[in-house]
Amino acid sequence: MDDTYRIRRTARLRGGRVPRIVMALAAMLAVLLPGAPAWAHNALTDANPAKNATLASAPESVKLKFLQKLNPEYTVITVTDAEKRKVATSEPKIDGATGTVTFDEGLGNGVYTVAYQVVSTDGHTVKGSYKFTVDDPNVIEQTVEPSATPQSDAYSSQLTINGTPTQLPADAAPASDSGGSSTLAWVAGVLILIFAGLAGFVVIRRRKA
Repeated sequence: MDDTYRIRRTARLRGGRVPRIVMALAAMLAVLLPGAPAWAHNALTDANPAKNATLASAPESVKLKFLQKLNPEYTVITVTDAEKRKVATSEPKIDGATGTVTFDEGLGNGVYTVAYQVVSTDGHTVKGSYKFTVDDPNVIEQTVEPSATPQSDAYSSQLTINGTPTQLPADAAPASDSGGSSTLAWVAGVLILIFAGLAGFVVIRRRKA
């Protein structure tokens, strides 16, 4: 009776290890796989004003924080109004991974679009945009003087830095999904091999027992 009890208890203990291994690997996959594309390219992590925010008073600046440090020579931050006219701002001020532009004049009520273009450490160009709204009850009409030329495209392969056109480096190719997808596939393959190896090890141990 004692021997039978010990055998059953040992089998239960050994069998209980498998779910714990599976749960640990599942947790690893959940943490690593969503973040895999971020290893290759830069990404916006925080913004002030925030995405889709509605402000009761006009902001004095736009502050964007990224995952990687910014290169001042290849960082562009623009703001346009609802008519796609560029709002006058300072040149981006870079502090590590944070870029800030200040407005030359106060913003009136309306919807504004913040567009950014930065270069990742691997040379890829990353760009994006978001909107925020100014809804100040004390302001009736927009006070910002728009630029004469509509801003039809907030992005360009040629940057204007301190009034001087500067071409992006040749290796700063537009970001695509291929780099992130290949990284994701590589990570998934490695984790699957680890999972298969651990599962095989557990099965062999159980057979020998």
